[in-house]
Amino acid sequence: MNYTYPFDTSWSKEEIIDVVQFFSLIERAYEKGIDRDILLAGYRKFKHIVPAKSEEKRYFQEFEKDSGYSCYQVVKMARDSESGLIKMR
Repeated sequence: MNYTYPFDTSWSKEEIIDVVQFFSLIERAYEKGIDRDILLAGYRKFKHIVPAKSEEKRYFQEFEKDSGYSCYQVVKMARDSESGLIKMR
């Protein structure tokens, strides 16, 4: 991993931890696979911290630019799935 996680320095320590954990769930979806419910729970925490769609899009784009992993595609797959393992190619 040669990239950083995007976050806002005005967030609390707990908020930064929740956002970093969400991005690590995205990584896991690409590298090993992740349970859909765990991923969606992480996304809900992320959305509590970043409620604005425009901000979400900016953080997602920044993370994808650095890592090559699409948060949007992972979340979309999780929402479209009934249950089970989310594994990106």
